Amino acid sequence: MRRLTALAASACLLLGIAVLTAPAAQAGKAHFIKNAFEVSRSGDSLTVSGKEAGLGNLDQVHIVVEATAACVNPGGNRPQAANKQTVAAGDDFPVQNGKADFTLTVTADFQPRCSPPMSVVFSDITVTDTTNGVTARLRGVF
Repeated sequence: MRRLTALAASACLLLGIAVLTAPAAQAGKAHFIKNAFEVSRSGDSLTVSGKEAGLGNLDQVHIVVEATAACVNPGGNRPQAANKQTVAAGDDFPVQNGKADFTLTVTADFQPRCSPPMSVVFSDITVTDTTNGVTARLRGVF
């Protein structure tokens, strides 16, 4: 019986040391919530909204949206390099309960203007949290 008690005490002591020396658990890993993205186009502007989670105790995150804007003819033909441009916008967004909601708008500014019958389309859209180094690529042409 003494042996069993000594063995149990030793096990508890070892367990206690293991618990004391174990690293603190991380709050989570920053990530964009895939189904939370909303993308809309209005004229020469593209608006992207979304949500990021796993942000722990951060006060804010810096989100950047980047896309390729192209002036396309009614037949859907892609333009030459002169009729494409990369557009970007970024801002800081507050974190509440480990999550951040964001909305950013980018606007194409072609010179000369992309006017009817031509229209602006956006592709190669990326959303990046520069605070945590997290990037999401959105598929599709808008």
